[in-house]
Amino acid sequence: MTEWPEARPNDNRGSRYGRGSASAQPESARVMRQVRRGPGVPPGQGAYGGSVPQQPSYVDGSGHGGGYSDYNTGQVYGSPGGGGPGGPGDDGRYAQRPAPDWRRRIKLTSITVAVVLVVTTVGTYFWADSKLNREVDLSIVLDRPEAGEGTNYLIVGSDSRAGLTDEQKKKLRTGSAEGKRTDSMMILHTGSNGPTLISLPRDSNVEIPTFKGSESGKTFQGTGRQVKLNAAYAEDGPELLVRTVEFNTGLHIDHYVEIGFAGFANIVDAVGGVEMDIPQDIKDTKSGADFEKGKQTLNGEEALAFVRTRYALAGSDLDRTKNQQKFLSALASQVATPGTVLNPFKLYPTMGAGLDSLIVDEDMGLFDLAGMFWAMKGVSGGDGTSLNMPLAGSSGGNLLWDKAKVKQLVNQLNNDEKVTVKGD
Repeated sequence: MTEWPEARPNDNRGSRYGRGSASAQPESARVMRQVRRGPGVPPGQGAYGGSVPQQPSYVDGSGHGGGYSDYNTGQVYGSPGGGGPGGPGDDGRYAQRPAPDWRRRIKLTSITVAVVLVVTTVGTYFWADSKLNREVDLSIVLDRPEAGEGTNYLIVGSDSRAGLTDEQKKKLRTGSAEGKRTDSMMILHTGSNGPTLISLPRDSNVEIPTFKGSESGKTFQGTGRQVKLNAAYAEDGPELLVRTVEFNTGLHIDHYVEIGFAGFANIVDAVGGVEMDIPQDIKDTKSGADFEKGKQTLNGEEALAFVRTRYALAGSDLDRTKNQQKFLSALASQVATPGTVLNPFKLYPTMGAGLDSLIVDEDMGLFDLAGMFWAMKGVSGGDGTSLNMPLAGSSGGNLLWDKAKVKQLVNQLNNDEKVTVKGD
């Protein structure tokens, strides 16, 4: 048998392509270079008679210090003894990198996150605090009752159209009356026995006492004049309303919070609507309410129609105040959910819509406001009590309070006791 790569027997090419041939003819496709492993072939005895340069041996991985061999001796680049980084042939250009200090990295990351959170929280606080409209001066209210235990908020929904375009007024069915009046009034008491939310019907019969004008500074002597409660607000604004409520109840009001039509609708839309379980079909052309009985999510326009409806309700204004209590509690619960508080895309629009439209007293702080919302959430969650002011009948269209029950209710609130009085 002829040793490969000599021409095979009967190869008709003859010896033209034999070992050491200097012919310019190309090699046959059947003749391949031998890749040999092991000791190198002495010079001049290779398959090509020395015409191909010898390849360096990879004894030390870099072609130095060894003999010659055909290409590879089996060493793997980067392995012990090779010329990879860290090997004997390493000249310092490939210095090994130290292992990462994960403990240090985690510590630095934690510090960075903490700093960002603190800066964001502080910035948010001052941004939100600057948006509160502290316009009500309770220091001018005369002859105030002694403050009791707990905190009392007077929450007012006004029919102010401020900020509404003509198109919005038409859409929300607010009308275009000038000025503003109270559309709803509530006292929220917070304390150690759970929150209590008391609606004050706007047609309640009250006496206008001696008061100091909020703008003129002039003192107006009381004459025993009997009016509906919402007339006090219409006559001289929030300060006279607080004075009238305190005079007729004996309850000290610590904070005042007011919101108009536009702000109310904007807050509801900012939180993505509020789910309500409507107890009956309601259709009222004046407020625009058109609801079927059952659970549904109300947007800002629908929510405003719902809390303003009274003509379609059997109990008129008394039933309306109950709906207002339910809705405000549900709204507070929606605002206080993790889905709103932990979502900046909901939290900031909600805060912006709410704070821009709120009017509060000069001493109201963000923590006071947060406490109010949290207490209202507690009312809907079953931790508190809600009722209308106890009534004893009516006279000339004005609703008369039950004086004995009102006195008992105020005593329980002042002493921060569990409320046992039942309202209408």
